Amino acid sequence: MTLHHLFQPLALGELELANRIVMAPMTRNRAEPDGAPNVLMAEYYAQRAGAGLIVAEGTWPSAAGQAYCRQPGIATSAQVEGWKQVTEAVHARGGRIVLQIMHAGRIGSRQIKPAGVETVAPSAITAAGEVWTDAAGMQPFDAPRALSHAEVKAVVREHAQAARNARTAGFDGVELHGTSGYLPMQFLSSGSNQRDDEYGGSAAKRARFAFECLHAMADAIGAGRVGLRLCPGNRFNDISDEDAAASHAELMRQAATLELAYLHVMRAPADAIGLDAFALAREQFGSRLILNDGFDGDSAEAALDAGAGAAVSFARHFIGNPDLADRLREGQSLTRFDRRTLYTPGAAGYTDYAGFAEIA
Repeated sequence: MTLHHLFQPLALGELELANRIVMAPMTRNRAEPDGAPNVLMAEYYAQRAGAGLIVAEGTWPSAAGQAYCRQPGIATSAQVEGWKQVTEAVHARGGRIVLQIMHAGRIGSRQIKPAGVETVAPSAITAAGEVWTDAAGMQPFDAPRALSHAEVKAVVREHAQAARNARTAGFDGVELHGTSGYLPMQFLSSGSNQRDDEYGGSAAKRARFAFECLHAMADAIGAGRVGLRLCPGNRFNDISDEDAAASHAELMRQAATLELAYLHVMRAPADAIGLDAFALAREQFGSRLILNDGFDGDSAEAALDAGAGAAVSFARHFIGNPDLADRLREGQSLTRFDRRTLYTPGAAGYTDYAGFAEIA
Protein backbone atom coordinates (compact mmCIF):
# COMPACT_ATOMS: atom_id res chain seq x y z
CA MET A 1 0.00 0.00 0.00
CA THR A 2 1.23 3.50 -0.83
CA LEU A 3 1.46 5.46 2.41
CA HIS A 4 0.17 8.79 1.14
CA HIS A 5 -1.75 10.09 4.16
CA LEU A 6 0.93 9.17 6.73
CA PHE A 7 3.44 11.48 5.11
CA GLN A 8 1.24 14.54 4.78
CA PRO A 9 2.03 17.48 7.10
CA LEU A 10 -0.46 18.23 9.86
CA ALA A 11 -1.24 21.07 12.25
CA LEU A 12 -2.63 20.07 15.65
CA GLY A 13 -3.33 23.33 17.45
CA GLU A 14 0.01 25.10 17.67
CA LEU A 15 1.93 21.91 16.84
CA GLU A 16 3.25 21.65 13.27
CA LEU A 17 3.98 18.05 12.26
CA ALA A 18 6.01 17.19 9.17
CA ASN A 19 4.18 13.86 8.92
CA ARG A 20 1.41 12.00 10.74
CA ILE A 21 3.60 9.37 12.37
CA VAL A 22 3.70 9.92 16.13
CA MET A 23 6.01 8.23 18.61
CA ALA A 24 3.88 7.18 21.58
CA PRO A 25 5.14 7.72 25.15
CA MET A 26 6.96 4.71 26.58
CA THR A 27 8.45 4.34 30.04
CA ARG A 28 12.09 3.23 29.61
CA ASN A 29 13.62 3.90 33.08
CA ARG A 30 16.87 5.49 31.89
CA ALA A 31 16.83 8.76 33.86
CA GLU A 32 19.22 9.49 36.72
CA PRO A 33 18.19 8.40 40.24
CA ASP A 34 17.03 11.97 40.97
CA GLY A 35 14.78 11.97 37.90
CA ALA A 36 17.04 14.12 35.73
CA PRO A 37 17.24 13.15 32.04
CA ASN A 38 20.73 12.49 30.70
CA VAL A 39 22.82 12.37 27.54
CA LEU A 40 21.72 8.81 26.81
CA MET A 41 18.08 9.92 26.74
CA ALA A 42 18.96 12.81 24.44
CA GLU A 43 20.54 10.35 22.00
CA TYR A 44 17.54 7.99 22.20
CA TYR A 45 14.98 10.66 21.36
CA ALA A 46 17.15 12.34 18.73
CA GLN A 47 17.47 9.01 16.92
CA ARG A 48 13.67 9.01 16.56
CA ALA A 49 13.22 12.63 15.47
CA GLY A 50 11.92 11.51 12.08
CA ALA A 51 8.51 11.12 13.69
CA GLY A 52 6.13 13.97 12.99
CA LEU A 53 5.75 14.25 16.75
CA ILE A 54 7.42 12.54 19.71
CA VAL A 55 5.46 12.22 22.93
CA ALA A 56 8.16 11.79 25.55
CA GLU A 57 7.65 9.27 28.35
CA GLY A 58 5.41 9.77 31.38
CA THR A 59 7.13 12.30 33.65
CA TRP A 60 6.19 13.20 37.21
CA PRO A 61 5.13 16.75 38.11
CA SER A 62 6.02 16.30 41.79
CA ALA A 63 7.79 13.68 43.90
CA ALA A 64 4.44 12.32 45.13
CA GLY A 65 3.60 11.49 41.52
CA GLN A 66 6.59 9.23 40.85
CA ALA A 67 5.70 5.64 40.00
CA TYR A 68 8.93 3.97 38.91
CA CYS A 69 12.65 3.90 39.57
CA ARG A 70 14.69 5.94 37.12
CA GLN A 71 11.54 7.67 35.87
CA PRO A 72 12.14 11.30 34.84
CA GLY A 73 10.56 14.30 36.51
CA ILE A 74 9.88 17.89 35.47
CA ALA A 75 9.80 19.47 38.94
CA THR A 76 13.40 20.53 39.67
CA SER A 77 15.93 22.75 37.94
CA ALA A 78 18.18 19.73 37.34
CA GLN A 79 15.32 17.93 35.60
CA VAL A 80 14.50 20.95 33.45
CA GLU A 81 18.16 21.29 32.45
CA GLY A 82 18.34 17.58 31.70
CA TRP A 83 15.31 17.75 29.45
CA LYS A 84 16.84 20.71 27.59
CA GLN A 85 19.49 18.31 26.27
CA VAL A 86 16.70 16.15 24.89
CA THR A 87 14.61 18.85 23.24
CA GLU A 88 17.65 20.55 21.73
CA ALA A 89 18.82 17.25 20.23
CA VAL A 90 15.38 16.53 18.75
CA HIS A 91 14.93 20.04 17.38
CA ALA A 92 18.42 19.94 15.85
CA ARG A 93 17.21 17.04 13.70
CA GLY A 94 14.02 18.84 12.71
CA GLY A 95 11.70 17.00 15.08
CA ARG A 96 8.87 18.09 17.36
CA ILE A 97 8.47 16.80 20.91
CA VAL A 98 5.91 17.15 23.70
CA LEU A 99 6.16 15.87 27.26
CA GLN A 100 3.64 13.54 28.85
CA ILE A 101 2.82 14.69 32.39
CA MET A 102 2.06 11.65 34.55
CA HIS A 103 1.04 11.72 38.21
CA ALA A 104 0.95 8.11 39.42
CA GLY A 105 -1.34 8.64 42.40
CA ARG A 106 -1.66 5.35 44.29
CA ILE A 107 0.69 3.47 41.93
CA GLY A 108 4.17 3.31 43.44
CA SER A 109 6.13 2.53 46.56
CA ARG A 110 7.82 4.37 49.39
CA GLN A 111 10.95 2.47 48.30
CA ILE A 112 10.94 4.62 45.14
CA LYS A 113 9.94 8.07 46.37
CA PRO A 114 12.21 10.33 48.46
CA ALA A 115 11.99 9.83 52.22
CA GLY A 116 8.84 11.27 53.75
CA VAL A 117 6.93 11.63 50.46
CA GLU A 118 3.47 10.10 50.81
CA THR A 119 1.49 8.11 48.26
CA VAL A 120 -1.82 9.85 47.59
CA ALA A 121 -5.03 9.08 45.70
CA PRO A 122 -8.64 10.25 45.33
CA SER A 123 -9.66 7.76 48.03
CA ALA A 124 -7.75 5.59 50.50
CA ILE A 125 -8.08 2.44 48.38
CA THR A 126 -4.95 0.38 47.76
CA ALA A 127 -4.38 -0.92 44.24
CA ALA A 128 -3.71 -4.63 43.88
CA GLY A 129 -0.31 -5.28 42.37
CA GLU A 130 3.41 -4.81 42.75
CA VAL A 131 6.13 -2.56 41.41
CA TRP A 132 9.86 -3.06 40.94
CA THR A 133 12.09 -1.05 43.28
CA ASP A 134 15.86 -0.87 42.89
CA ALA A 135 16.17 -0.75 46.68
CA ALA A 136 14.06 -3.77 47.66
CA GLY A 137 13.00 -5.66 44.54
CA MET A 138 9.29 -6.23 43.90
CA GLN A 139 7.08 -4.44 46.43
CA PRO A 140 3.30 -4.15 46.79
CA PHE A 141 1.76 -0.81 45.94
CA ASP A 142 1.55 1.54 48.92
CA ALA A 143 -1.68 2.09 50.79
CA PRO A 144 -2.52 5.65 49.71
CA ARG A 145 -3.84 8.56 51.73
CA ALA A 146 -6.88 10.35 50.31
CA LEU A 147 -6.15 13.85 49.09
CA SER A 148 -7.94 16.64 50.90
CA HIS A 149 -9.93 19.14 48.85
CA ALA A 150 -7.15 21.73 49.24
CA GLU A 151 -4.54 19.16 48.21
CA VAL A 152 -6.46 18.31 45.04
CA LYS A 153 -6.32 21.98 44.10
CA ALA A 154 -2.58 21.98 44.84
CA VAL A 155 -2.01 18.99 42.55
CA VAL A 156 -3.87 20.82 39.78
CA ARG A 157 -1.47 23.73 40.25
CA GLU A 158 1.45 21.29 40.07
CA HIS A 159 0.28 20.26 36.62
CA ALA A 160 0.23 23.87 35.48
CA GLN A 161 3.75 24.38 36.80
CA ALA A 162 4.89 21.17 35.10
CA ALA A 163 3.58 22.55 31.81
CA ARG A 164 5.48 25.79 32.33
CA ASN A 165 8.62 23.87 33.24
CA ALA A 166 8.23 21.76 30.10
CA ARG A 167 8.13 24.86 27.93
CA THR A 168 11.19 26.23 29.75
CA ALA A 169 12.90 22.94 28.93
CA GLY A 170 12.13 23.48 25.24
CA PHE A 171 9.18 21.13 24.73
CA ASP A 172 6.70 22.12 22.03
CA GLY A 173 3.81 21.17 24.32
CA VAL A 174 2.56 18.70 26.90
CA GLU A 175 0.20 15.74 27.12
CA LEU A 176 -1.79 14.77 30.22
CA HIS A 177 -1.57 11.04 30.94
CA GLY A 178 -5.21 10.17 31.56
CA THR A 179 -5.07 6.39 31.42
CA SER A 180 -3.18 3.27 32.68
CA GLY A 181 -4.57 3.58 36.19
CA TYR A 182 -2.71 6.75 37.17
CA LEU A 183 -4.15 9.69 39.11
CA PRO A 184 -6.53 11.24 36.52
CA MET A 185 -7.96 7.80 35.75
CA GLN A 186 -8.20 7.03 39.48
CA PHE A 187 -10.41 10.10 39.83
CA LEU A 188 -12.42 9.23 36.72
CA SER A 189 -13.14 5.60 37.64
CA SER A 190 -15.89 4.67 40.08
CA GLY A 191 -13.90 1.80 41.59
CA SER A 192 -11.06 4.00 42.83
CA ASN A 193 -13.00 7.20 43.55
CA GLN A 194 -15.39 7.13 46.50
CA ARG A 195 -15.28 10.84 47.28
CA ASP A 196 -18.39 12.77 48.28
CA ASP A 197 -17.16 16.24 47.35
CA GLU A 198 -17.12 17.99 43.96
CA TYR A 199 -14.59 15.43 42.65
CA GLY A 200 -16.62 12.28 43.31
CA GLY A 201 -20.00 10.72 42.60
CA SER A 202 -21.35 11.35 39.12
CA ALA A 203 -19.25 10.93 35.99
CA ALA A 204 -19.21 14.70 35.56
CA LYS A 205 -17.72 15.15 39.02
CA ARG A 206 -15.24 12.31 38.62
CA ALA A 207 -14.01 13.89 35.37
CA ARG A 208 -13.50 17.22 37.10
CA PHE A 209 -9.93 16.60 38.29
CA ALA A 210 -8.60 15.76 34.81
CA PHE A 211 -10.53 18.66 33.32
CA GLU A 212 -9.12 21.11 35.87
CA CYS A 213 -5.59 19.85 35.18
CA LEU A 214 -6.09 20.34 31.44
CA HIS A 215 -7.61 23.78 32.00
CA ALA A 216 -4.69 24.83 34.21
CA MET A 217 -2.13 23.51 31.73
CA ALA A 218 -3.91 25.29 28.87
CA ASP A 219 -3.96 28.55 30.85
CA ALA A 220 -0.25 28.12 31.54
CA ILE A 221 1.06 27.49 28.02
CA GLY A 222 -1.90 27.76 25.63
CA ALA A 223 -4.54 25.16 24.79
CA GLY A 224 -3.02 24.62 21.36
CA ARG A 225 0.02 23.07 23.01
CA VAL A 226 -1.86 20.67 25.31
CA GLY A 227 -3.05 17.14 24.55
CA LEU A 228 -4.78 14.37 26.49
CA ARG A 229 -4.26 10.61 26.37
CA LEU A 230 -7.11 8.21 27.17
CA CYS A 231 -7.93 4.51 26.84
CA PRO A 232 -11.59 3.76 27.60
CA GLY A 233 -11.96 0.34 29.17
CA ASN A 234 -8.33 0.06 30.26
CA ARG A 235 -8.08 -1.91 33.53
CA PHE A 236 -4.31 -1.67 33.99
CA ASN A 237 -3.15 -1.04 37.56
CA ASP A 238 -6.33 -2.41 39.12
CA ILE A 239 -8.76 0.10 37.62
CA SER A 240 -12.48 -0.66 37.55
CA ASP A 241 -15.44 1.45 36.51
CA GLU A 242 -19.13 0.62 36.52
CA ASP A 243 -19.48 2.32 33.11
CA ALA A 244 -16.11 3.15 31.54
CA ALA A 245 -17.65 4.30 28.25
CA ALA A 246 -19.92 6.83 29.96
CA SER A 247 -17.12 8.10 32.21
CA HIS A 248 -14.75 8.61 29.29
CA ALA A 249 -17.45 10.17 27.13
CA GLU A 250 -18.04 12.74 29.87
CA LEU A 251 -14.34 13.61 30.13
CA MET A 252 -14.04 13.82 26.35
CA ARG A 253 -17.01 16.21 26.23
CA GLN A 254 -15.47 18.41 28.90
CA ALA A 255 -12.05 18.35 27.27
CA ALA A 256 -13.52 19.30 23.89
CA THR A 257 -14.60 22.67 25.30
CA LEU A 258 -10.95 23.64 25.86
CA GLU A 259 -9.88 23.55 22.17
CA LEU A 260 -6.91 21.34 22.96
CA ALA A 261 -4.31 20.41 20.36
CA TYR A 262 -5.41 16.77 20.27
CA LEU A 263 -6.85 13.73 21.99
CA HIS A 264 -4.48 10.74 21.92
CA VAL A 265 -6.83 7.76 22.16
CA MET A 266 -5.87 4.13 22.53
CA ARG A 267 -7.94 1.31 21.11
CA ALA A 268 -10.19 -0.21 23.81
CA PRO A 269 -8.92 -3.53 25.20
CA ALA A 270 -10.40 -6.71 23.75
CA ASP A 271 -12.27 -7.45 26.97
CA ALA A 272 -14.11 -4.11 26.76
CA ILE A 273 -16.74 -5.74 24.58
CA GLY A 274 -18.70 -3.35 22.39
CA LEU A 275 -16.58 -0.30 23.27
CA ASP A 276 -15.19 1.42 20.17
CA ALA A 277 -12.82 3.98 21.66
CA PHE A 278 -12.06 5.65 18.32
CA ALA A 279 -15.73 6.13 17.45
CA LEU A 280 -16.44 7.41 20.97
CA ALA A 281 -13.63 9.94 20.67
CA ARG A 282 -14.81 11.20 17.28
CA GLU A 283 -18.34 11.60 18.60
CA GLN A 284 -17.45 13.33 21.86
CA PHE A 285 -14.19 15.17 21.10
CA GLY A 286 -13.94 15.73 17.36
CA SER A 287 -11.44 15.10 14.58
CA ARG A 288 -8.13 16.09 16.21
CA LEU A 289 -7.36 12.51 17.15
CA ILE A 290 -4.09 10.61 17.38
CA LEU A 291 -4.97 6.91 17.17
CA ASN A 292 -2.90 4.32 19.02
CA ASP A 293 -2.41 0.59 19.55
CA GLY A 294 -1.62 -2.26 17.20
CA PHE A 295 -1.06 -0.33 13.98
CA ASP A 296 1.43 -1.09 11.25
CA GLY A 297 2.06 1.13 8.24
CA ASP A 298 -0.77 -0.24 6.09
CA SER A 299 -3.41 -0.25 8.83
CA ALA A 300 -2.38 3.25 9.89
CA GLU A 301 -2.72 4.49 6.31
CA ALA A 302 -6.12 2.83 6.02
CA ALA A 303 -7.33 4.44 9.25
CA LEU A 304 -6.32 7.90 8.06
CA ASP A 305 -7.83 7.28 4.63
CA ALA A 306 -11.12 6.36 6.32
CA GLY A 307 -11.09 9.56 8.39
CA ALA A 308 -10.80 7.69 11.70
CA GLY A 309 -8.21 10.14 13.00
CA ALA A 310 -5.68 12.81 12.07
CA ALA A 311 -2.49 10.90 12.95
CA VAL A 312 -1.39 7.50 14.24
CA SER A 313 1.06 6.76 17.03
CA PHE A 314 3.41 3.80 17.26
CA ALA A 315 5.07 2.49 20.41
CA ARG A 316 6.82 -0.90 20.16
CA HIS A 317 7.82 -0.34 16.52
CA PHE A 318 9.79 2.76 17.58
CA ILE A 319 11.82 0.77 20.13
CA GLY A 320 13.69 -1.41 17.65
CA ASN A 321 13.37 0.99 14.70
CA PRO A 322 14.70 4.47 15.50
CA ASP A 323 14.21 5.36 11.82
CA LEU A 324 10.64 4.03 11.71
CA ALA A 325 9.33 6.82 9.51
CA ASP A 326 12.04 6.18 6.90
CA ARG A 327 11.44 2.42 7.04
CA LEU A 328 7.72 2.88 6.44
CA ARG A 329 8.35 5.30 3.58
CA GLU A 330 10.82 2.94 1.91
CA GLY A 331 8.84 -0.24 2.59
CA GLN A 332 11.66 -1.72 4.67
CA SER A 333 11.15 -4.58 7.13
CA LEU A 334 10.94 -3.76 10.83
CA THR A 335 13.34 -4.96 13.54
CA ARG A 336 11.89 -6.76 16.55
CA PHE A 337 12.83 -5.33 19.94
CA ASP A 338 14.28 -7.18 22.92
CA ARG A 339 11.77 -7.28 25.79
CA ARG A 340 14.53 -8.13 28.26
CA THR A 341 16.05 -4.65 27.97
CA LEU A 342 12.90 -2.52 28.03
CA TYR A 343 13.52 -1.17 31.54
CA THR A 344 17.16 -1.96 32.27
CA PRO A 345 19.73 0.81 32.77
CA GLY A 346 22.20 1.64 30.03
CA ALA A 347 22.41 1.78 26.25
CA ALA A 348 21.69 -1.90 25.56
CA GLY A 349 18.25 -2.23 23.99
CA TYR A 350 17.85 1.54 24.09
CA THR A 351 20.17 3.45 21.77
CA ASP A 352 21.94 0.52 20.07
CA TYR A 353 19.26 -0.39 17.50
CA ALA A 354 20.54 0.36 14.01
CA GLY A 355 18.74 2.18 11.23
CA PHE A 356 18.12 0.22 8.03
CA ALA A 357 20.72 2.30 6.16
CA GLU A 358 23.34 1.24 8.71
CA ILE A 359 22.34 -2.42 8.38
CA ALA A 360 22.58 -2.24 4.62
